[in-house]
Formats: sequence, structure tokens, C-alpha cells
Amino acid sequence: MRDGGPTDMYADYGQTPVHTRANSTMGKKSRVKTQKSGSGAATAVSPKEMLNLIGELLQKCSNPNSTPGREWEEYVQIRGLVEKIRKKQKGLSVVFDGKREDYFPELMEWCQENGASTEGFELTEFPEEGFGLKSTREIKAEELFLWIPRKLLMTVESAKSSVLGPLYSQDRILQAMGNITLAFHLLCERTNPDSFWLPYIKTLPNEYDTPLYFNEDEVQYLQSTQAILDVFSQYKNTARQYAYFYKVIQTHPNATKLPLKDSFTFDDYRWAVSSVMTRQNQIPTEDGSRVTLALIPLWDMCNHTNGLITTGYNLEDDRCECVALQDFKSGEQIYIFYGTRSNAEFVIHNGFFFENNLHDRVKIKLGVSKSDRLYAMKAEVLARAGIPTSSVFALHVTEPPISAQLLAFLRVFCMDEDELKGHLIGDHAIDKIFTLGNSEFPVSWENEIKLWTFLEARASLLLKTYKTSVEDDNKVLEQPDLTFHSAMAVKLRRAEKETLEKAVKSASDNRKLYSKNLEEGTPLPKYEEGNIAFVENSVAGSKLPLVLESLDEEDVKLQEAITISEITENGFLNDKDLLPNGTKSENDNILADDNHQETAIAKEFCS
Repeated sequence: MRDGGPTDMYADYGQTPVHTRANSTMGKKSRVKTQKSGSGAATAVSPKEMLNLIGELLQKCSNPNSTPGREWEEYVQIRGLVEKIRKKQKGLSVVFDGKREDYFPELMEWCQENGASTEGFELTEFPEEGFGLKSTREIKAEELFLWIPRKLLMTVESAKSSVLGPLYSQDRILQAMGNITLAFHLLCERTNPDSFWLPYIKTLPNEYDTPLYFNEDEVQYLQSTQAILDVFSQYKNTARQYAYFYKVIQTHPNATKLPLKDSFTFDDYRWAVSSVMTRQNQIPTEDGSRVTLALIPLWDMCNHTNGLITTGYNLEDDRCECVALQDFKSGEQIYIFYGTRSNAEFVIHNGFFFENNLHDRVKIKLGVSKSDRLYAMKAEVLARAGIPTSSVFALHVTEPPISAQLLAFLRVFCMDEDELKGHLIGDHAIDKIFTLGNSEFPVSWENEIKLWTFLEARASLLLKTYKTSVEDDNKVLEQPDLTFHSAMAVKLRRAEKETLEKAVKSASDNRKLYSKNLEEGTPLPKYEEGNIAFVENSVAGSKLPLVLESLDEEDVKLQEAITISEITENGFLNDKDLLPNGTKSENDNILADDNHQETAIAKEFCS
């Protein structure tokens, strides 16, 4: 990963950065390109000229929906306007002299003085991952080795109490989108030479490796991938947000005291939102009544590997705590787990590709057609199982490629009329609903053959949408002049195809297996009716009844985040609130109180 910091499934922008080199097997963070401060702007630009350009950009980005088939054209046009603005703003951004690692000793001293743990590890640059934490002693698995008190965290709450407070109290976008509030909090504190958080801010990267920092040629490598539309959306959202707040800062009476009034560049905003996207996490507020967003100094230097989330929040001691994911010997890098993100999410929202991602997956959108003669019956069976008639599911890189939810959907999708009646009428109808997602109990051999044949065909069609093969991508990756960003993009599109190829093979193997069972007259497995609700679903590894699970793929991330706290008293596990290592999806609701009005504002602004 390169220096961008831990993130998982909780980013709020189009989502984003950290970064990984060509043959890296671990997550890593983005390397800084150090700039010298004090260089003047290339040419003087009148406020009126800049406002005209900003107005043009805002108008260009105002349409929330791109014309199908013309997304690339729109992206290029928006980039062109942004580049005009960036050129006129050259030299106006605030940067720090020297290299970021020059400020590491100051960061460690600041953390120690304010109650954070600083023993047992040091900040080091690693060959593959970039900067990270290296153990200076043996650390045992599950040992508490790192804690950061609340006073060191930059949060939405600390933003409200800062110079940003007056504008926050009046601006509905800031109130609805905590990630943007954190970004402006970061920008304001960066310009304040007396800021409490300056020792932390000076160690942040100057640049990141998300698609926000790709050039056009590098973005071209993402064409045909599932990620490309999200990349376009991310750039468009960021440009629109910048244009909107540029006008706010220049015209709003509550923005007059902001240190950004004289200089607020696109590069400043891109840096701030990228810093937040790669580092923000949800923590409980001081009274534990709701969650808020926070940047967590020092802890966000940890790099990613496969595992489990080992970070939580201790409300009693009011601090973020991290226990060791595994045994670490002295001199080894200390890793944490960012969460169950796909490589598309890592690239878009974190800026790195993780080679050995056990949670990689591709999206597949499926739905029951309303013109289907059996639509009403299928919709009713799906409703009883808690599954929508149309949804975005996932094909996983690991075996089996489908979840219990997708298996259940496909079984219903492929049912004939008699099979549907059996799940709607009769003494055992509810029992059959419970086993829909359990691979051990097929509806019928014919149904299994149909669903795996259908899945094989759909995955094969998705493969045909790519303009290159896996072999083509391998040849491109051998090119010595391939940029880091380009290599990351090519590896992502290759991984998507490899996942689809595995799904095709798995579906084909299952189709053949169930065809053989049908031909040989193999009896269907029987189950104990009284224990149906507790049968383990081998496909999803789930032990819950299907109807008790989150069945919408878009909700899976949030469900994973709250699982532990839901099953423990008062929503806490040993008085420690679950802290997902990561960021929040662009369309996720980041507000703990689920304020519908504010959520609508946020979605409208980032759609």
C-alpha cells in the first residue's frame, strides 16, 4: 500500500488513497513528492476571472447523471476545466519544507506527551509498503500495543469547536457530510502555525495514488472495468464540491475568518479529501450515544494485510486501542486489517492494489423481470426470505464464488411454478424458506442445474465486455516504462477477469455435478425440520437463518461493521465500541442519528 493510511469500508467521497508497487504482496501507502513552499503563482489571476472559471466548473458538474455512453467525454471536459484552474493556481498551495519523515520524531514526541503509546515500535520506510510501523520488541497476538487518546484525534466535534464552527453551523452540506467537514478542518489547521495537530499534519503525504491523481492515459487503463464509472463519479464529485465551497468561502459571511479565504486551490481540496478518505474512521462520541468521524494519528501509519479487525474504542479510558493481529518479532512490520474491501474499492478509495486479497470480488446485477409469468410468486418468495427482486450481488474470488444470499436468489429465480408453490403453501413452506441459501439442501437437481447454467452464462457475458484478456494484461505489466498508476489499473482489470473466469469454471463444475446427480437418480438430501434455522450454510459460511441476514450487497459492509456490537449488551463488546479500520462509502449515511433530511442533502451533493 503506500502512504495513505488505513481504511476500510467507510469512506464518504467517491472514496480513496494508499498505494502498492508492481510486485507487492502487502498493502502499502503513498510516497510523498515533496514540494518547496514559497513559490509564487505562475501568473496573477483576478478574482473575477477565477470565479468565472469556478462557475463554469460548477455548472459542468451540476448534472448528477452522465449521459450513457458519454461518461468518458464528460470526464475529459471536467478534467480540462480543472486543469485550467490548477494552472492558474500553481504555487498557491500550502506545503511544508523538507520530507515528511523529517517530522516523524516530532510526531512521536507529541503523541507521547499527550498520552499515546509510543513504545515497542518505530516509524520506518519499508521497500514494498512505504512507511509503516516496525516492532522493536516481540509483540504477541492480541496484545494491546497501541492506544491513542481522544484529545489527539481530529474529529467532526473538534471541527465544530474550531474556526470552522461558524460556517459549519450555517452550511447544510458540512452538517450532512462529516467527511467534508473533516477535510476543511484539516485544511484550516494546516494553515495555522499554532495548531495543536500540526505535528500530525506535517507527517501526512503531499500526494496520493487514487484515481484523483491519475493522468488521462492512466485512467484509460481502467476502461471496461467495473471501477471506471466510480472513478468518473469520484472525480466529478470532488470537482463539484470544490467549486461549491470555493464560492461559499468567497461569499458566505461566516467564512470571512477562515484562513482559506485568500488561497483555496483545487490541489488543496484534493489533498484534504484524499487524506480524509484514506484515514477517516468511525468512533463513538464521548457519551457513547452516537458515532462520529475521526482521523487517528500514528495508528493510521499501519499497513494492511489479510486478517480480522483488531482495533476498537475504549469508552472507559476514552481512547482508540489496537491489539496485535498476529505475533510480530522484533524488526518485523506491524500490520492491521483494513476490512473486507475488494480491490476495486482499494484502488478507487485507497490508492493501492492488494495482491493477495481474500475478499476480492466483482459485482453482478440481477433481477426478476416483471414480464416473467411467475414474477408475483417469485417476488413473494424472495420477500419472505428478505431478498429484493433486483439487487447488486457479488462473485467472490474464493470458493465458493457466491454467497448464501445470491444462491437463494438464483434458486428462486430458476424455480418452476410447482417449486414456488412449495415455498408459499403448506406446513413446511417456512422451513423451505430457511434453507434457500444453504447449499446442502437443493430445491431440486433440475433447479440446481438451471441456476448454475444461468450463472455460467452471465459470468461469461461479463468477461466478453473487457477489451483485453488476462494474457494481454500480463504482457502490458511486463513493459518497463509502465507507470505505477497504470500498473495498478492493469492489475485491477486483470483481477476482475480472473475472478470471473473462476466463477465460470465453478459454475460449470457445479452444473456437471448436479447433472450427474439427476442422471443417476441421486436422492435429494433430507434435513431435520426442527433444526433448520440453525443449519450452517456452507456457501456463505453463515450460521444464521437466511431471513435474519443482510441480503442486499450494498448493505453488507454496514452489516459487517455493526455485527459485533449488535450481539453484545448495550452495543459494546467489553466496553469497547467496534472501530472498523476504514472509510465510508460515498453513498453511505455517515450520521449516527440517521437524519433523513441531511442524508438526502449528502446524496444529492455526491450523486
